[in-house]
Amino acid sequence: MKAMIIALIVIASVIILLVAVVIAASGAYLPKRYYEAWNPGYFEQFNDARLQVIAHGLLSANSHNMQAWKVILDEADKNTFWLYVNTDRLTPQVDPYSRQITISQGTFLEYVIVASEKLGYAADIALFPQGEYDDNGSVDSIKSKPVAKVTLKPAMPAVNSLYGMMFLPDTVRVAYQPDQLPSDLVNRISPSGMRVIVFQDENDLQKLKKIAWEAANIEAGVERIGRETQYLFRPNEYEKNKHRYGFSLEGQGFTGANVAIVEALLTLFPSMNNQKSSNDSFLSGTRTALDNTPAFIMIMSADNSRTIQVRTGMLYSNIQLACQSQGFYLQPMSQALEEYPEMKTVYDNIYAEYALPGETIQMLVRVGKPVQEVERSMRMSVSDLINK
Repeated sequence: MKAMIIALIVIASVIILLVAVVIAASGAYLPKRYYEAWNPGYFEQFNDARLQVIAHGLLSANSHNMQAWKVILDEADKNTFWLYVNTDRLTPQVDPYSRQITISQGTFLEYVIVASEKLGYAADIALFPQGEYDDNGSVDSIKSKPVAKVTLKPAMPAVNSLYGMMFLPDTVRVAYQPDQLPSDLVNRISPSGMRVIVFQDENDLQKLKKIAWEAANIEAGVERIGRETQYLFRPNEYEKNKHRYGFSLEGQGFTGANVAIVEALLTLFPSMNNQKSSNDSFLSGTRTALDNTPAFIMIMSADNSRTIQVRTGMLYSNIQLACQSQGFYLQPMSQALEEYPEMKTVYDNIYAEYALPGETIQMLVRVGKPVQEVERSMRMSVSDLINK
């Protein structure tokens, strides 16, 4: 009996030690500062209405979760701010012309519009008030031109059914249930001005899944892109709190204790976080996602100006919030639309199959009801966006 008690004490001690190692290595004991902005009351700490709406804008979906937004508060007009691209957050390997980053400026602005209505303002947005930056995405050009001038004008608060949706996860990469979009939702997300198509028939689903899978395999095989992606991965709580942008395990569907355990392993054994394992994980997740996708949405435009790219982002946010209001979530499948040499064959194929002459396919998105709840992605603070 005494020997059994001693054995149990030893086992318990080992378990406690292992738990302590996991907690210490992963940083599981740390407060999750990267979730602070998701609190619906986060904006209330600011007296400046501009900061209040910016606090909502930074929750929007954005390319590779780079949160590449820079805000300058107008000193002469206390109701105005200027939105720029943060050129320190470009991803030139996957987005060489900064098209995805420009679309992400639009997702931010749409959240600003929705938040402004709720808070009793009308957001007057002038896109590219000093002209568009160049099509090549040169850093000097992007840095020199504001994306938007935003002026908040007092108005009666308006009830917007989409407001509460902003505090839900912005991108969900897990498997979806087989439920397809109902006709009323399809009609709601098909505006005039840009071409939006919802694909739900089996023939198109199989074609688009094949294209998306081929694109994912190409991306996984390009070493420089793998390095860029790996650089953005935050393997533990220390890194997530420090950077608050990029990728984490939660974005891949990990939840609860699994996050702490895997983060501890990645921290204790850094060699596990290599490019091959990252590629394998990416392809495995993509395969599961595509096998469980009941619908795709494609957004197309007649031209590819920077203004249209921003408006694409605004439209995307509107579609995203409308879908979430009925329990559907989105995940952009951008690989096939990326403009680097290795992707050209797949890029040409999707255009030949779906684009009209002269059109640009701005976004390809999978949509459905998730089979599980997921965590929100990391977010910076309002002060991180304000140009010092």
